[in-house]
This record gives sequence, structure tokens and C-alpha cells, in this order.
Amino acid sequence: MAAGPNYAFFKGKIVPIDEAKVSVMTHALNYGTGAFGGVRAYWNAEDEDLYIFRPLDHFRRVLNSARLLMMDLPYTPESMLDILLQLLRKEGFREDVYIRPLVYKSSNVIGVRLHNLEAEFTMFAQPFGSYIEDEEGSKVTFSAWRRVDDNAIPARGKISGAYANSAFIKTDAMLNGFDEALVLNENGHISEGSAENFFMVRDGVAITPPINANILEGITRRTVLQLLAEEMKMPVVEREIDRTEVYLADEAFFCGTGVQVVAIAEVDHRPIGTGKMGPVVQQLRSLYFDLVRGKLSQHRDWNVPVYCTKG
Repeated sequence: MAAGPNYAFFKGKIVPIDEAKVSVMTHALNYGTGAFGGVRAYWNAEDEDLYIFRPLDHFRRVLNSARLLMMDLPYTPESMLDILLQLLRKEGFREDVYIRPLVYKSSNVIGVRLHNLEAEFTMFAQPFGSYIEDEEGSKVTFSAWRRVDDNAIPARGKISGAYANSAFIKTDAMLNGFDEALVLNENGHISEGSAENFFMVRDGVAITPPINANILEGITRRTVLQLLAEEMKMPVVEREIDRTEVYLADEAFFCGTGVQVVAIAEVDHRPIGTGKMGPVVQQLRSLYFDLVRGKLSQHRDWNVPVYCTKG
């Protein structure tokens, strides 16, 4: 069997991936009226098990995004997790995978609105490695595009239509020779990357934009905040960040489910610190990857085993 995805949860059951199809008239396809999540599961060769990282937190956020879009779905985070476990066991993955839950307005109608429309939940998973090629030394630029404002499209929801904004940002950065971009909000302060949260380190303090800076309230961001404070004993501050502060940072990094933890080596051709991954990011990456693979006793409840082969 191919690496996958081979199956999807679609219209209430697990079906072959080729059967999970929607009409060209689907409202979400025409108007971006959907929302998605990104979940990772990590293979632990020693345990011979696949660990899903913080799935209930991810499914809560998916359902919160559905609420923003006025969707009434018959699911709970727990029932979504049960479906995911069935899906992953059917796939039989023995490698790192990325999971995509998606809620969407499924009515086949023309007309821009959120009310009086049907909604569906679907999900699939596939093997997935690095999102950014150089995780230990990415090169970044400031985007000319601004982050979508929460009063335009809810920033704290992963609304499908909003990711056109991310696509403009990411493509401009890559076509200009960079790995990723930093995005300013309408107030001129740093919001996030094209699809990642941002941290910098200055004078022994980790600093990240606050949740009212039009950022996604990232689950990996919350994880990193705890790792920095509890495991690394580093002061952490959530505050607005000016553009030029980044140029003077000792270290900087992106984090997110897809991107994981990626060191930023340069911003607009200016080296960050030494221009190489620094000790804080190096330690954080080590902690993070041990955590998501179920190798740390701390927060073990964040790791949900798929096959339960050990013990």
C-alpha cells in the first residue's frame, strides 16, 4: 500500500480517499467558508507507537472555528479523537504524519452568507516531514502584506479563506529567495509568520506578540511558553514587538504544528545574533522533539498513543 493518504473520514464514515469528493458548487470552495486544523503524530521507534500530540486541544480549536462560522456540528473533541484513532489505525502509519481536520459549509448554493447552510466535518492524514527545509537556520524577510485584522476575518480561527493572505505572504517571500516571512499587523507591530507564531530572545528574555496582535492562538505557542518557563526557567513576556527589535535580537524562531520549532538565522539579510541557531533555540528544539515523541514524563497526557503496543 502507498504511503497515503489512503483513507478519509467523509460524510460520517471512513472511505477510500478517492471517494472523498465534493461538488464544484460547494459553498466552502466558492467562498472560503471553512476552517481547518493541523495536528501532528510522531513515530516513536523504541515504543513502536505513534503519538498524537495534543489532539483534544486541536479539536477544541476546530470546533471554536466552526462556532465563529455559525456551524452546528454533532461532534465533540473526544468523538473527533475517536475518529482519528480509527483512521490512523486503518492507515497503519509507522512514521511521522500530519493530520488535517476540516469543517466546511457543504451546501451546494450560490450566495455569500454564513446562515442557513449545511456543514460537514472531514479528516485525513499523510506522512509529513519538515515544513521549512532549513529548520536550523531559516532566512526570513518582512512581508509587504499585512496580517488580516481580527475585525476583518477572525484571527484566532483557522478560517480557510483567510489563508489566501498567508499564500500571498509565503509566495512573495519564497520567490524573493527567502524561506519565510514576518508579517506586521495594521498597527505596525509584528504579528506572526505566514502561518507560524514568532518568538525572539533579547537579553535572556523570550518575547512573543500577545494574542490581541492578530495572531493565531497557537497550540504549539502555548506548549513553547510552558517549556521556556517551566523546563528552561527563562522569563517570558507577551508584548508588542517593533520591526527593528527583531534585527537586534540575540535569537529568534518560529513555532507551530506544521513548522514545529524553526531557528531564524537572518532577517532581511541581517544576521540574528551570530547568524546561526543559538543555545536557547537548540535546547528548546531538543525538548520539543522529545516531548512530542513521548520521551518526556512531563505532560505525558499530551501524547495519545495510536497502537498502544507498549505495556
